[in-house]
Amino acid sequence: MNVSELIDNYVVNLTDWRGAMIANIRRIIHEADPEIVEEWKWRGAPVWSHDGIACLAVAFKDKVKITFPKGAHLADPDKLFNSELEGNQWRAIDIHIDDKINEGSLKTLINDAVDYNIAHLKAPSKSPGTRATKKKPAK
Repeated sequence: MNVSELIDNYVVNLTDWRGAMIANIRRIIHEADPEIVEEWKWRGAPVWSHDGIACLAVAFKDKVKITFPKGAHLADPDKLFNSELEGNQWRAIDIHIDDKINEGSLKTLINDAVDYNIAHLKAPSKSPGTRATKKKPAK
């Protein structure tokens, strides 16, 4: 089963409002960045990446949590982040049953997370067997 199918199954098996919410979040993420890649990590978490993890969404008993691993570095003028506010890196949005998503603001956060990832890409390291050697001068 591929990653998209795993996420499809995750959504379908959440038979209450949480499944619809994760499906909606997934749609918003793909609209925000059509190049984003879906991944399946940590034994069952849908993750969206573009040059690093942008965000993940997980259903809990009473909420859906959208987590941004580099959220502390992102501007949040519309105050979407309402969870994990004390950490140095992560920020999250807890969504409860009657909450509405500000789609425009969420798209902005997703794009900002991707922009942050791109701006902080590490240069690829050289593999051990590829050292440059100096040419010996001709005699």
